Amino acid sequence: MNPDAHLATLVRLAGQLDIDVRYEEMDGTGGGLCVLRGQRILFIDTAADPQTAYERVLAAISRLPEVDDVYIVPELREQIDFVRGRS
Repeated sequence: MNPDAHLATLVRLAGQLDIDVRYEEMDGTGGGLCVLRGQRILFIDTAADPQTAYERVLAAISRLPEVDDVYIVPELREQIDFVRGRS
């Protein structure tokens, strides 16, 4: 899978986890996850290159404990585990 396909998979996963996804221009930083008024929001930077956006979203999703309770394609599961330091 390429970064765009991985990112699309993570965006679908965020939806399953009741995370609002917003696409905003953020000077190429890639985005991230925040909580605003009790709602988790995942920002994806439209100015970032696909690899940077993917890496930032992967890092944000990897910090969520409930990710362990949902099916994720093995390739992405391995990357989440790597980010978490389990590999």
